[in-house]
Amino acid sequence: MNISTLGHPPFHSPLNRTVSDEARIPEFIEVGAEPGLQFELAGPRARLFFDPGQTRAGIVTCGGLCPGLNDVIRSLFLQLHYAYGLKEVLGFRGGYQGLDPARGAEPIVLTSEFVDDIHKEGGTVLGTSRGPVDTGLAVDNLIRRGVNILFTIGGDGTQRGGNELFQEAKRRGHPLAVVGIPKTVDNDVPFVTRTFGYFTAVEEAAKVLDRAHTEARSVANGIALVKLMGRHAGFIAAGATVASQDVNFTLVPEVPFKLDGPRGFLSALHQRMRKRGHAVIVVAEGAGQDLLAANAAERDASGNVKLKDIGQFLRERIEAHFQAEKIPVVMRYFDPSYFVRSSPANAEDSILCDLFARHAAHAAMAGKTGLVIGYLHNRFIHVPIELLASRKKQLDEAGFAWSAVLAATGQPERFE
Repeated sequence: MNISTLGHPPFHSPLNRTVSDEARIPEFIEVGAEPGLQFELAGPRARLFFDPGQTRAGIVTCGGLCPGLNDVIRSLFLQLHYAYGLKEVLGFRGGYQGLDPARGAEPIVLTSEFVDDIHKEGGTVLGTSRGPVDTGLAVDNLIRRGVNILFTIGGDGTQRGGNELFQEAKRRGHPLAVVGIPKTVDNDVPFVTRTFGYFTAVEEAAKVLDRAHTEARSVANGIALVKLMGRHAGFIAAGATVASQDVNFTLVPEVPFKLDGPRGFLSALHQRMRKRGHAVIVVAEGAGQDLLAANAAERDASGNVKLKDIGQFLRERIEAHFQAEKIPVVMRYFDPSYFVRSSPANAEDSILCDLFARHAAHAAMAGKTGLVIGYLHNRFIHVPIELLASRKKQLDEAGFAWSAVLAATGQPERFE
């Protein structure tokens, strides 16, 4: 895949270990399989497009919270400041709104003292928001402030917005490197084996499932229903289920299910309650939307379709089913979504955040732009933003992850 560059890199890198622009990572590595796409290997380059002592960078965090955002901000600053000797790094506040002087607060000039302890906190010290920014006004602001590099930390909408900023700056003749760092706890970014924050989310969700199991088995006919994040992909629900090993039913967006009928979910739950007297259910927020008749015209500020609440709907249907069967049940409903996504990153995610950030810094200093840092086969890669936005990553119903869920829960392959 060809990556856009701002031009010939005239400056020598201060780093000793570098990577060739010719190095490639194949999309597929199975023996006998076609290699698929060939991605440029990420890493420090021998020559830089920007003169570090004359270069100013900006960082912006957009969309929902995710464990590890502050880790990424800190590592970006440390790499740019200490390894490259950058002139200045600005933190734009409040998401893309912060790029518009009329809507955003004055950016923060990042320092070693400012970033010293931020990785110990959840959330983002720069603040965040959803929705786009007026591209023209944002580029005017970046040019006026002399910003040469912009790091966009966010999901696919954020990265598309970053590409628009790069294209507008290019039309103006302003050399602006825009490098994206993919952010989502849902782990649904293509060409990224694991997004930062995902393992933290699974770990925190598994703790909730442990408490839910305790609640369910401590009373007669106890049912614990836990709704986890996952708009279009059930990776958190699947990962937490396998980590917990106490879940009896897991419902995800990739596997449609029916509630009624002899092979429906309610029938299976009924049988489980008769045999064991308690049950733990996990449902991803995007599961079962076909049962709720969601209105595709209703969208949030980021352009995402507003999902109906599958958790409350399922709770009501379960209670109605057992009431009709004259079987008393005790329902316990958990929705830990905000608790999970606002947690600080665990050790494994902190390491991943650091690596994403450093590879983003290397790409930007080399003058590469219009790309997102990907992660395949334990190697970091450069992915064009247009390609990233063209695909979705979801659980494979025939894959190992979903097979592990079926084995851990004992549930049938389909509720139909």
